[in-house]
Amino acid sequence: MSIVNLSLQILPVVPEERIYPVVDRVIEMIQATGLPHVVGPLDTTIEGELEELLDIVKKAQAVCLEEGADRIVSVIKIDYKKEGVTIDEKISKYRG
Repeated sequence: MSIVNLSLQILPVVPEERIYPVVDRVIEMIQATGLPHVVGPLDTTIEGELEELLDIVKKAQAVCLEEGADRIVSVIKIDYKKEGVTIDEKISKYRG
């Protein structure tokens, strides 16, 4: 299968002061995968095989539950093309 980009915005339903710490744990889990990724102010974009990325989404849900979330809202965007698509081809010209 082709390399795709998946952007994940995860919104754990926890007390407001816990939102960033829970999201930080999700980002740490994503970083631990070793996959190329870019953390943005509203979502994190990850590059890899689709099945692997969907497993990361499931793990993100589990992290939120472990951290005490009663509910989790996730917004997922997937960019797929037959030849594959990379984060670098989209944003390399904007990096300094």
